Amino acid sequence: MSLAPPEEHVLVVPTSLFHDLGAFQGFCGEVERYVGPLLESDLACYRPRSQMETDPTFKQLIPYVLFEYRGADGHPQVFQYLRGGGQGEARLHAKRSVGVGGHISAGDGDGHRAYAEGMRRELEEEVVVETDYDEQCVGLINDDANDVGKVHLGVVHLCRVCEPAVRPRESELLEAGFRPVRELLARLDEFETWSQICLKALYGPSE
Repeated sequence: MSLAPPEEHVLVVPTSLFHDLGAFQGFCGEVERYVGPLLESDLACYRPRSQMETDPTFKQLIPYVLFEYRGADGHPQVFQYLRGGGQGEARLHAKRSVGVGGHISAGDGDGHRAYAEGMRRELEEEVVVETDYDEQCVGLINDDANDVGKVHLGVVHLCRVCEPAVRPRESELLEAGFRPVRELLARLDEFETWSQICLKALYGPSE
């Protein structure tokens, strides 16, 4: 008889810690205010993923990576895809996304090193990047308006690629490729909530 694989334990922080640092709804560009204190906190820990998916007293920390390309005309294009039925969070299937990433697992290590390793691992699992790029952490996403958002906190990274040479490694990333930002903004309702928040915050008109 084969044994079931051990359950994944994912990196979480108490939601109360997020509130102590200053809770927000939507996008926040104050990276230094949140990322270091969250990752370095003694309260950060690994817990069973199945429990954390329904426990809003904890936030799962999720790297959320966008790939941006600017050609000779200077207009931004962003890598996007459609989530297939077998990929990632079931509650997000059939939605478009501009974010690549996922959970930080116990096997990734501790603190900042675990976060960086987990992000690298998730990118390697999901996409093939065949170009140089510059990466920058540009903000965080929190969306307590739905059940998925209540238990996750996104850390947004922007990778500016030299060429539009990013392709999916996972078969469940469908219709993938770079699209002009203006096209994505015109089709926002097709995207998962985090993608909508990112696109509006990073590329939408200033209010």
